[in-house]
Formats: sequence, C-alpha cells, structure tokens
Amino acid sequence: MIETGENTALAGRPEGLEQLRLLVEAALGSLHNASLKRGGPIAAGGPDAALAAVRKVLDGDRILADHPTARRVADLFDAYAASAADLTHPAAVSRMQCAPTAVSAAAELLAAVLNQSMHSWESGPFALELERRLIREMASWVGYGEEAFGTLTPGGSISNLMGLLLSRDHALARSRSGDGPFDASQAGLSGLGARPRILCSAAAHFSIARAAGFLGLGRDAVVSVPVDDRGRMLADEARRILDGFGPDEVAVALVATAGTTDHGSFDPLPELAALAAERRVWLHVDAAYGIGALFSTTLAPLLDGLALADSIAFDLHKFGWTPASSSVLLVRDEQHMECLSQQAVYLNPTDDEAAGFSALLGSSMQTTRRADAFKITASLLAVGRKGMGSWVDACHAQARYAAARIADSDDLDLVADPILSTVIFRCRASATAPVVDEGAWNAAVRRKLMAEGRVLPARTKAPGPDGRPQVHLKLVFLNPATTFEEIDEVLADVVAAARETAVSEASAHSSSQPARRA
Repeated sequence: MIETGENTALAGRPEGLEQLRLLVEAALGSLHNASLKRGGPIAAGGPDAALAAVRKVLDGDRILADHPTARRVADLFDAYAASAADLTHPAAVSRMQCAPTAVSAAAELLAAVLNQSMHSWESGPFALELERRLIREMASWVGYGEEAFGTLTPGGSISNLMGLLLSRDHALARSRSGDGPFDASQAGLSGLGARPRILCSAAAHFSIARAAGFLGLGRDAVVSVPVDDRGRMLADEARRILDGFGPDEVAVALVATAGTTDHGSFDPLPELAALAAERRVWLHVDAAYGIGALFSTTLAPLLDGLALADSIAFDLHKFGWTPASSSVLLVRDEQHMECLSQQAVYLNPTDDEAAGFSALLGSSMQTTRRADAFKITASLLAVGRKGMGSWVDACHAQARYAAARIADSDDLDLVADPILSTVIFRCRASATAPVVDEGAWNAAVRRKLMAEGRVLPARTKAPGPDGRPQVHLKLVFLNPATTFEEIDEVLADVVAAARETAVSEASAHSSSQPARRA
C-alpha cells in the first residue's frame, strides 16, 4: 500500500485535478486575504519578520516530516502570500521584476501540471514546436532573417553567458592558424596561447564578467570601455582599446548594453556594429531591460542597429509581464550554435531525428528544460503588440512624471531625466533634515521604508554634489496601472521617511557627543 499525506494525488489524474481545483481556490484565497491585510508593497517588520514568518509556519518541524498534513500546506500558502512582495502595488518600485499578466500565470499553472520538457521529442511535442515558432518570430522582431535561431533560458545572466560562449568559440576558432580551426568547447583553453579579451562598457551588467570567469577566459579578460555621463559606451574609446591590443590578444566579443540597469541607457548600436564588422569582432547586445523599447513606436529608435548584432539577450519578465524566468538568446546565424550540439542515444538518436522526432537538446545548455514558451505565447496573444507598446509607454510616462516631481521638490535631487523607466535621485539634506553623511542617510531612508512596508525603492551609486560616488535611490516603473497620484504618494512617503531618519540620526549623533564642561 502506498502511504502519502493529504493533497498528494498526481496533478494530471482525475483525482489530482480535483485536488488541484481546491488547492488553486485556497491559493487564490491566500492572495486575496494577503492583499487586504498587507497595506503596502510588503509586510512590515523587515528581515526579522520574514524569518519569523518562516519559523512560524514550519513550527519547528522538518519540511520533510514523518506525518504530513494538509493544514501545513494551507498555512504555507497563507504565509507565503502574506510575506511576499506585492509587485502590483504602486510602491513596489525597486526591481526590474514585473507583475505577470493573469493569462501568463494561468498558463504557468497548466505548464506545471503537464510538466513538459524540451530535451526529447516525446517529452513535449507541442511545447517543442511552439518554442521553435516563438523563437523564429522573436528573431523577426529584432530584424533577423531566416537563418537566425535561439533559445529560451533561465534568465538574462544565462543568456549573456551563452552569447559569450558562442563568441568565444567563434573568435578562438579564427585565431588559430596553421593547425586548422580550434574548437574551444571540445579541446578546452589549455595551450591556446592567445589572450582573450571582452570589451564592454563600465556600466555593463556584472553578468558579463561572471560569464568570462565561467567560460575559462577569466574576469581579467574583460576590458572596461569608458562611458559618458549617462552610462553610454564611447565608441571612439572602444576603437582606441582595440587598436592597442597586442598580437597575442584576441578580441572575443564587443558587448553593448541596450538599457543599462541604472539610467536605462543605450549604447550607440550602429557605431558599435560598424566597428565590430570592421574588426571582425562578435557583437553581443545585452537588451535584458531595453527590449521593451521595441514595442513602443516612440522608443523603438533607441534600438536602431540591433539587427546587426551577432547575438542578443533579452528578458520578457521585465518589460513583457510574464513570470520569471522568461529570457531569450537570439543568434543571427544558427550555425554558430553548433558548439551546443549534443547527441545522446537515449534522448535524440540520429535515426529518430532524421524521421522528424527532433528536440531542442542541441540549442541549450540545459537538458531538462521548462516549456517557458507557453506562458510567453499566451501572454503575447492576450496583450498584443499595441497593448505591449502602450504598457511600455505608460511606464515611461510614469518615470518622466516622477522625475519632474523630484526636480520640483525642495527635499529631493534628480540625477537625470529618465530614458526608459528608471529614475535616480537622492534625498537632499536641509535645515529641516540636517545629516552628517548624506550617502549613509539615503541608505538608511531606504531601509526604513522597506522595514515599515511603505515603499520598496532600489539603491545605486551616482556622483554626489562633490563629484564622488554616493548612495542614491532609484525607482523602477514596470506597472502600467500605476497612476500619477500614486507616484505622488510614493514620493511623499520617501520625503517623510527622510525627515524622520534625519531627526533620528541627529538625535543619535547628539547623544554620542561628550558633554561640555560648564
């Protein structure tokens, strides 16, 4: 006899579907109750409260307990919903992390129940064909031709890793002379002789340097190209660096960013594409955030030149409104993906593939892989291109409104007008909010807002009044439903927290000073 706890039927069976219906109703109830009780973008209490919530729901028990109960699952649902960040709340403005569409969430549930995979034909025949169709269509979005292909990945960092993997093998194969092409994926890097180099801007995502380390090139292979005051790569500086490479140095890739994490800046893609073509260097574009501009008729020119890239990474769990992960790698010429090819007799035997029973094992770094194309397709079908564009434009308008309000404030300093949907600013010290260290004060303001569950802002560093890097706050707008009035409330909360923190800091500083002698 099989012994199990309650609610343990397999999801696809008739009894499992009935349990699933009841569990989904319970989960929706947990979400509804949490939204009524939370009162802000996150539960108040900070890290201690989150840890206490986990301890309370598990009540000192092991997760894999000897006597499972349905009550523990219900409590887990309630606690998770109550303590999660509410990405639909207008004050949840800290991360490039969107609230997903209802249809994509429903598709995620269906995909989870069926649990298809991309590594063999019989593991997900419809899912396989759907991903192929979606990838081909996405390639057309960016201006690629029929020879293009790509894959879905677990996130933008992996998309960048894969793009640099392809660039590594392409560049190092060309660098070998006399002995024929060099296959780095097969032979490794020992004895190569060449010193690989990756050029990216000083504002590029940290995943570029991490990828260089993972690929055996080393983080030191990454050469930082100077940027302008908005974080855009200076093409002339990239040319100067390439001109300075010695005979033993190989330019593996020129990495451009379309939508930097802070300013949302776009590197000059046409100039960099021309430079890459002239020097026969692989051009990879990290458009994880900036791809949203593609859907907007107003912002689309920011991506001019994108079609000239050899590979492009982008996310649809930022601008795209699908659940994470929904990341993509596109490659202009599918032949460059050959280094990913893999034949396994138990997954994709050659005679099966010749008969049409082919899968996507050879286009990914993964074996078992989720059917992420399903939720993406469902959401795109429901929202449409015009809908996507209007949502991107709404987020852009929110950022511009917030920036204008900050610029008019006596309590806040704006760093620069927004390019996409991020706004960088700082709380300004004044007679009503005197502080000793403005950077530490801004950091403390953010922690206070988060701990009290009022606002979830991000933080970064930007030049302060003295030109030195200083902690600044950042708002990231990815919720098209947020109103201007709600933005006013967010900024009012920031100003109030700044004043409260300044008073506390002044009091603490005063009490720490030695008493004066009479």
